[in-house]
Amino acid sequence: MAKGYRLTASTGLHKGDRDYQQDQLALLAHPRHPGCVLGVIADGMGGRSGGRKASDQVMLTARQLFERYSPAQDDGGHMLSQLVKDAHLVIKLTALSSEEEPHSTVAAFLINPAGDCHWVHAGDSRIYHFHGRGLVKRTLDHSYVQMLVSQGEISEDEANDHPQSNILMGCLGADEDPPAASHLIPQLRPGDTLLACSDGLWHYFTDEELGAALAMLSPREATEFLVSKARARAGGGGDNLSLVIVKLEPLEE
Repeated sequence: MAKGYRLTASTGLHKGDRDYQQDQLALLAHPRHPGCVLGVIADGMGGRSGGRKASDQVMLTARQLFERYSPAQDDGGHMLSQLVKDAHLVIKLTALSSEEEPHSTVAAFLINPAGDCHWVHAGDSRIYHFHGRGLVKRTLDHSYVQMLVSQGEISEDEANDHPQSNILMGCLGADEDPPAASHLIPQLRPGDTLLACSDGLWHYFTDEELGAALAMLSPREATEFLVSKARARAGGGGDNLSLVIVKLEPLEE
C-alpha cells in the first residue's frame, strides 16, 4: 500500500424480510502479507438450505485460496478466476448429494500491498469503484434485464422495476459454466472506495446516492445508513442484503 494512507473498512449483513439468510460475506486481511485484503459477497439461491450451502461454499473456497495466496509470486486475477471455477464445481457436487438446486452469485475484490486491485463477479452481486463521490466503474450484472439495457431495449430506470429483474444469465452452480467478468485497477488512490454488495442492497439506490453516502460517511456509518435506508425503501418486501466497504484514506497530518 502506498505510504501515508490507510484502509478503513466495514461489513453489513441483514436477512431483510426473508425467513432465512442466504447471503454470506467475508472481509479478510492476509495473515502473512500486510495490506493484502480480500472482500467477497455471495448471494445464495435454491431452497432454504440450498442457497445457504452454495454461499457458504463460496466463502470456504475464498478463504482456502486466499490463505495460500502470495502477492509477490501469484497473480491476483488468476486467483479470483480460480475462486469462481472451484466454487462453481463444489456447488455442483453439493447438488448431486442433495435434492436441492444450490446456486450463488459471487462478487470479490483483492487489494494487493502494492495498491493494485483485481475484481471478479458472476451474477447480479455488484462491485463499485468510487473516487470521492464519483463513480469510476462498476460491474455489469449477468442478468436478463442488463442484457436488455445493453441492447438499448430498456433504460437503467426501467430495469430496476422490470418484472423479470431476478432472472440471471449466469451464476455459480448452474448447468453452464459461470461468466467470470474481471477488472484490474492498476493503482488505488487516497479518496477511492470499493463497495461490494448483493442486489438486496443496490436495488434501492442510484449510483449517485451510493457515491454520496460513501464519500460523506465513514465505512461503519455508511453501512448502517445504507442498510437502514434499504430496509425502509423495501417497504416490508426486502431480500437478504450484504455489503463490504473498503475506503483508502489519507493519514492525518
